[in-house]
Amino acid sequence: MKQHILLILSSMVSFFIIAPGLLLADGDAASWGTMDNYYFADAQRPAALFDHDLHNEQAALEDDCAVCHHLYENGQLIEDESSEDSLCSDCHGLKKAPDNTVPLRAAYHKRCKSCHFSKRKGPVLCGECHINKGRLQ
Repeated sequence: MKQHILLILSSMVSFFIIAPGLLLADGDAASWGTMDNYYFADAQRPAALFDHDLHNEQAALEDDCAVCHHLYENGQLIEDESSEDSLCSDCHGLKKAPDNTVPLRAAYHKRCKSCHFSKRKGPVLCGECHINKGRLQ
């Protein structure tokens, strides 16, 4: 009985150690990408890993890009318009300013985490998005 339990536990541990590495490895997981982290000279964590297509499929967002890729003009949200052909950094600079009320780091965290909290789904802790790929493989 003890051996059976140990075998099950070791299998589970192996799965949770090996599976993420397989998911994040180069090759078959080509859609895995990272959010643009190169703007942050003071980055304290690796860039967030993000599979755009898988995320949108699981969140049922395939047809509504503007949920994440919003567009504002003169401080007003433009309904039914999206900024999907632009980088977040095209509108959100690094530092808060009168014409940049939501800096880039805050924009990422606010957009992603607020949705995850409201839906009660998805990662909300730092290490759940900012994963060191080298540690997993």
